[in-house]
Amino acid sequence: MTDQDNQSPHKGGGKSTAGVASQTAERTRHKGIYLLPNLFTTGALFAGFYAILAGMDGKFEAAAIAIFVAMIFDGLDGRVARLTNTSSEFGVQYDSLSDMVSFGIAPAVVAFSWILNELGRIGWAAAFIYASCAALRLARFNTQVDSVDSRYFVGIASPTAAALVAGLVWSGYDAEPSSHLAGLAALITSLSGLLMVSNLPYYSFKGLDLKGRVPFVVLLGIAMAIVIITIDPARILFFMALTYALSSPAVWLWKKIKSRGQTST
Repeated sequence: MTDQDNQSPHKGGGKSTAGVASQTAERTRHKGIYLLPNLFTTGALFAGFYAILAGMDGKFEAAAIAIFVAMIFDGLDGRVARLTNTSSEFGVQYDSLSDMVSFGIAPAVVAFSWILNELGRIGWAAAFIYASCAALRLARFNTQVDSVDSRYFVGIASPTAAALVAGLVWSGYDAEPSSHLAGLAALITSLSGLLMVSNLPYYSFKGLDLKGRVPFVVLLGIAMAIVIITIDPARILFFMALTYALSSPAVWLWKKIKSRGQTST
């Protein structure tokens, strides 16, 4: 018996290339996805979709709250995937698409429906700047995720940018519309978008060890923070997002001034 006989598809000793490819394709088709982390991602997507509908219907408070709810789900899906070792390429891509809806399209639509429409072309330009920058930021993040320091984001993360816009809407949804408020909304919306595509480093908090032991005072501090937020969640969450967003530009500016002072001396 020759080697060709052993490799023939009609013999029991070998398999054809077509047969191997067919079995590989069949295994690929039947490969499932992890349920738990993708449930949280679906929750974030639903919250973002609801925010869009609520914003178009004039329910701005509900729309802003829905964006913050999407942030909670978005923060959980990645951590659940890492803690349960259920990370997957499908989950990464699904999360990016969910982020684009919840933190890219939803804040822009809600802000435009709330007050940016009062500015005409300037209003929709500010909303588009935000939405397009969110898309660019997510695309850049996906291409650089394996080549940058995971402790820092390059540019502000899209959930934080969404928190800036949603926090502003939540804080002023019942205020009397004015050109000054519309101008402030356009400025913050545009600035949030531009910060997403900037090269400024932002601490990602991914280095926090959620499974390790922490001092008792840390748990006490978290409890106190929750109490403070519940006093006036709209304005406090907006202030927290604004402080974080301005922290990196402030550090960059301080380093520039310090370096110029050292050069002049």
